Parts: sequence; C-alpha cells; structure tokens
Amino acid sequence: MDTDCQHCPALVECRERVVHGYGDAEAEVLVLGEAPTAGAERTGVPFTGDEAGRRIQRVLDELGLSRSPPDADEPDLQNVYTTYLTRCRHPERPPTDEEERNCEPFLNAEVRMINPELIVPVGQRALEALAIEYTTRAPDSFDADAEHATTVRGRGFELLPMKDLDDLTDADADAFVEHVTENVFSRDYRQTKGRRSR
Repeated sequence: MDTDCQHCPALVECRERVVHGYGDAEAEVLVLGEAPTAGAERTGVPFTGDEAGRRIQRVLDELGLSRSPPDADEPDLQNVYTTYLTRCRHPERPPTDEEERNCEPFLNAEVRMINPELIVPVGQRALEALAIEYTTRAPDSFDADAEHATTVRGRGFELLPMKDLDDLTDADADAFVEHVTENVFSRDYRQTKGRRSR
C-alpha cells in the first residue's frame, strides 16, 4: 500500500498521513467505513483514537474479534480487518466522489486479499458503495439506519449494515451484537469460494 499517495492533491495538502487497512489478513470479517476520523489519522489505524473508534472496538470485543481494550491505538484484532473507502482525511469535509474513486484500487486489493465472508459497512456511504459493486440492489434502495443489525446477501459474502458511528447508541450496538451472535455466528455463514478451512 502506498503511504505517500499523491492521487488527490486537495488531500495531500492537508492530511497528516494515509490510513490504510489494519487487522487480520486472513479475516472472515471486514469492517468498512467512509474515511479516517481525526483519531484514526493520529494513530494510523482505522476505527481508533476517538469515541467513535472506541464504540466499534467495544462491538468487536463483544463479538470476540478483539483482544484489546476499546481505547487501544493498535488493537489486537482476531478474524477481522478494518479499512475505509478513502484513506486520507480532509479536516473540513467528507470525501468527494472522485477521491473515493481514486482510493477504489486500494479497497479492491484489500477485499481480494482478505476474501471476507462478512462485510460490515459502517454508515450510508459505505453501504451504498458496496451495493454498487457487490449486490444486485440499487444503491438508493439501501438505508443504513433501517437495515442496521440485519443481513443482506452479497455476491460471495454477506453484508451486515451498521449505522453511522456518530448515531450509534448503546442500544444500537447491543442490537448489532445480538444479531451477529444469534443469526450469523450461530450458523455456517461461509460461502464456497475455495477458502482453506480454518
């Protein structure tokens, strides 16, 4: 992964660092957000360094996917890989569509490398991006809030939508953990994709 990417001049000027994916390279679960927060940019690790990161790290812990406290800057992740649609943070705005397209090769490389069984799109933009590439549904038919803590069939894997972390209440987090534990982890969710047994 390119740590000095120059594809987006507006981001090169203001970013502190490129935040690429992090976690278990043989994971069955991939967590995908929109873009690094200030905390993630500081640590260089997705979903860390601030309250939003601690929220999702608590969820990963409850699902048995993390062996670290929620405030760890470099969590010990097991069977989960975390990443973003875009790798650089603009301090004043979300990423543009062009910036998202510029980062697409990085995400595609990670998805091919990880070959996940389950993808957790965090927030509306991540869910819509996956819908375009990996489902047969129209992107505008998805609603991250309405489909939070449900399962959507994708092409070769399942999507487990999660609402935006800024809107994620404790009750929402509990509902997500309950759904994954009772309706996903309780059955054989693995697709037949030639993955070696684990």
